[in-house]
Amino acid sequence: MSLSMIRKAIGAVVLAALVLALPAWAGGDDFVIGGARVKSGSSFSGYLAVPEKGGVGTEIPYTVIHGARRGQVLALVAGVHAYEYPPILSLYRLKDMIDAKTLRGTVLMVHIANLPSFKKRTIYYGPDDWKNLNRVFPGDLGGTMSQRIAAVLNDEVVKRADVLIDMHCGDGNEALIPYTYWMISGDRKFDAKTRDLALAFGLPHIIIDESRTKVLTESKYLGNTAILQGKPAITTEAGYLGRTDEESIARNVRGVLSVMRHLDMVAGGPEPASDPVWIDKYEVVYSKENGLFAPRVDMGYYVKQGQIVGTITDYLGTWKEDVKAPFTGILLYVIGTPPCNEGEPLFEVGRVKEK
Repeated sequence: MSLSMIRKAIGAVVLAALVLALPAWAGGDDFVIGGARVKSGSSFSGYLAVPEKGGVGTEIPYTVIHGARRGQVLALVAGVHAYEYPPILSLYRLKDMIDAKTLRGTVLMVHIANLPSFKKRTIYYGPDDWKNLNRVFPGDLGGTMSQRIAAVLNDEVVKRADVLIDMHCGDGNEALIPYTYWMISGDRKFDAKTRDLALAFGLPHIIIDESRTKVLTESKYLGNTAILQGKPAITTEAGYLGRTDEESIARNVRGVLSVMRHLDMVAGGPEPASDPVWIDKYEVVYSKENGLFAPRVDMGYYVKQGQIVGTITDYLGTWKEDVKAPFTGILLYVIGTPPCNEGEPLFEVGRVKEK
């Protein structure tokens, strides 16, 4: 064999070895969001601008981790209710844990969806318009602050995602057990995908939620807004009373990583709930009075229909009402701080599905 033929043979062997060493896909299109372009295999953090109205606007902090290999776009949204801290803190931890160079697909993290509420430490409502952000989707760019935030989240996050997790927990006044909302669309194949997401996140209770509207312009909730646009989504609840405890933060981290493994974005298998409790009916009980609420039952305990869950007194301490369970089930959450206001939640009861 001639020297040139030997060189060609060696070159072919080296080339074949290099090809075999490459991942299935080693690069691709930039991920574009809010005017930023993120290269594959890299990360970027920035802010989405929320348009001003009357000279007042805000911004939404986010991180994109754009994997070196093709895969799905997973949107993780925390802080729609900005006093719900464990999901927010879990995303900052995940930001440092996920390696873009080994990631398949893209993770789009919204660290604090409702920054005005976060700054003012408000529960439920935004301080600028006193609206609940998770009741105004898909939003309106010409509307109030909450409506404008919702519109930006819909345009920049929901529409760019393939899968979405709306991450919540008990607000500053809510003692809440961990659970997931599995929202039913009516499309069996699609619902099977969201069911698998709910299981993959690994929380011990899963609510079968058939109550959401099917009209996009009236979608109200972030997760429902994604579903009505063909994006599988779940809403998770892990944490309580505005705390920042390690157990709740770690539970959110584990849930996200398990979903990422389920979606084949990182190596390994998911860690689903081993024996989840399915809730086939739920009801939130609202206050008819202004005053003080004193719970008589702790979160996670079972109550019987007609059982007194808590008592309302007025601001002078005079008894006003005993508030009772509407049916027999588990107490998913209960208000754990004294203030109660007419029209606001006191507790939620879920009926356990019979096997």
